[in-house]
Amino acid sequence: MTRARWVGIAVGVLVAIQLVPLSRSNPPIESALPAPPAVQAILERSCMDCHSHATRWPWYAYVAPVSWLVVYDVHHTREHLNLSRWGSYARDRQRKKLEEMLEEAEGGSMPMTPYLWVHPDAQLSDDDLATLRAFIEARGRELEAGA
Repeated sequence: MTRARWVGIAVGVLVAIQLVPLSRSNPPIESALPAPPAVQAILERSCMDCHSHATRWPWYAYVAPVSWLVVYDVHHTREHLNLSRWGSYARDRQRKKLEEMLEEAEGGSMPMTPYLWVHPDAQLSDDDLATLRAFIEARGRELEAGA
């Protein structure tokens, strides 16, 4: 086969895979995590694109095959933690999710490195981590007390 034919096939495949339907929905926010403005700003900048129904779908979320990974990651992470459905979690689960959030943020596994490649502003600073820690510890005590 000639090189031109291979290029034509490759272009045809790239065009065809754009037709695979994907759900890039943002359902209504049911019950967001109640947080003070400073914490809310951190969550919006570093967490909510994947862990909420407030996802900002960038242009590359519409170009296959990258779109497949982006859509899969958002749907998967929403299943693990969805800040737009916070009120649907039982108190014990909320406390556990808060502990996990802090552990992963302080451990450097969240936000994930590939996300940071295209969203460097999502990187958590030491001040961000201190703000999150203070909020999560206070909210955890409230949940334990039944508030």
